[in-house]
Amino acid sequence: MTSPVHPFWRPDRHAARRDRLVKRARLKSAIRAHFDARDFLEVETGIVQVSPGNETHLHAFEAHWLAPGDVMQQGYLHTSPEFAMKKLLAAGERRIYQFAPVFRAREASRLHAPEFIMLEWYRSGEDYTALMADCADLLCLAAETGGQDVFQYRGRTCDPRIAPERLSMSEAFERYAGIDLKQEILEHRLGDYDEEIENYRYNGSLKSFTEAAARNGVRVAQDDTWSDIFSRILSEIIEPHLGNGRATILDRYPVSEAALARRCPDDPSFAERFELYACGVELANAFGELTDPVEQRRRFESDMAEKQRLYGESYPLDEDFLNALAHMPPASGIALGFDRLVLLATGAEDVAEVIFTPWPFGETSG
Repeated sequence: MTSPVHPFWRPDRHAARRDRLVKRARLKSAIRAHFDARDFLEVETGIVQVSPGNETHLHAFEAHWLAPGDVMQQGYLHTSPEFAMKKLLAAGERRIYQFAPVFRAREASRLHAPEFIMLEWYRSGEDYTALMADCADLLCLAAETGGQDVFQYRGRTCDPRIAPERLSMSEAFERYAGIDLKQEILEHRLGDYDEEIENYRYNGSLKSFTEAAARNGVRVAQDDTWSDIFSRILSEIIEPHLGNGRATILDRYPVSEAALARRCPDDPSFAERFELYACGVELANAFGELTDPVEQRRRFESDMAEKQRLYGESYPLDEDFLNALAHMPPASGIALGFDRLVLLATGAEDVAEVIFTPWPFGETSG
């Protein structure tokens, strides 16, 4: 492996980045003060876990160590501190947050480093709409700390001081792709909705959804699932419109696309999940948390079966987490990419510009 051509530690390069790094440190302090003033407890959870997370398209780093008797043990670097933080909610904590180093393989880009900082926080006994207000507050705080009147990224702008637009996924599909998402969900799942079956198993040829994707110029492969088509329409057609002018809260995901979120009480086809966007950049992912361990196990098992089909690998379930879930109170939780927030708050073009010691290994595979 060769060394970087322009290492970050070169004094000239560090000097060029230092103003943004100082603002990063100040923003972290400001966010800590923000949460501390609202009776949140800052926590620290372990990075090495039994399971790194059980979502289909997240890829983890393995960790190995010698146990007594020179027995090699294997765990994973977590992709989120979610499981551990929810265990703390089960233990009785009510409002918690942390800045957690997290690790996701197969991802490296202008907006993502495989090792990054996630700001994650939970509100026990509070609805997930409270997190939407938190997001609006943090956007304003980031702009103030970074000295930005507006966020700008790759030709898009966003005024962080304007209240975010709350847009349901169904509204977004109708507005930007001309697709009746509710009808597509009803048409392509096998039979009627069943409280005992979490994962939708789609029937037939997906003809109407495939045609709708094609009308929007989205490529569809012969072996694509409904979720594949949904994700491609979302990323290619809808996301570029989000967070332009003001932030967007994209709300109410199909329940099949919300692995750890509870169903919406008024329509079980959708889940209490939202994502926050600014300048087309996804900043945060939030849930009204699922607390049913039986349903959660079904979702994990389904997602790991799909991961095995797609990638030839899967991750173990954290049985301790599933046991704790039975004791966890109703809660809401959110994970925000801190590096991305700093990027927008400082006018950077690449997260490497706002990370003190950038990822040293170049691009990852996949």
